[in-house]
Amino acid sequence: MKISLLRRFLLTTLVASQITGCAVVAVGGVAAGATIMADRRTPAVQAIDKGIELQAENALAKRFGDNAHINVTSFNQKVLLTGEVKDADIKGEADAYVKAMKNARSVFNDLVVGPNSTYTSRANDSYLESKIKSQMIFTDQLPSNSMAIVAEGSSVYLMGILTQSEADLAKKVASNTSGVKDVFVYFDIISVEEKKRLEKQGKADQTQPTSPPKFQ
Repeated sequence: MKISLLRRFLLTTLVASQITGCAVVAVGGVAAGATIMADRRTPAVQAIDKGIELQAENALAKRFGDNAHINVTSFNQKVLLTGEVKDADIKGEADAYVKAMKNARSVFNDLVVGPNSTYTSRANDSYLESKIKSQMIFTDQLPSNSMAIVAEGSSVYLMGILTQSEADLAKKVASNTSGVKDVFVYFDIISVEEKKRLEKQGKADQTQPTSPPKFQ
């Protein structure tokens, strides 16, 4: 009964988002609340990821100013760089800075050399992210709360801790969303057994909070 009521609320919010941009914020708020309950990362790793994002974005913005528009997304200590930079040297410097961070497990540098994106383009990307997140929520057998979804220039980047079948389904949902140009996936693939363990415990093993789950 509670699940049914939640689905109705989310569906109402999604429909309303076609009328007013404020509803998109509401969808994001619901998704964020669910993430706290169902994220397959430990609370410690979630905190590490947030620290990586804040430290890197602040440092890179201070260093490059208007010569770059860099977004940093960290999930399970895998770091994604998206946005635009003035030249290849800045792209390389940003990459080197993040790779040198002690908590960054790996770095995917998808920065584009070119002018900074417009506010219209960024607003479109934000709407695209919200639309994909909403579709993920309503997709059965898909742990939408254990993923990060990033849209940049209508290209979509997916990160998360999923089984291979979940990963394939997530990519399919994103690829079939109208307005999406390309889909890039940077998942940590876990076994079905590891998935069951995480679901049973509710969280990954917290006796080693800085270590990622066991992967295939």
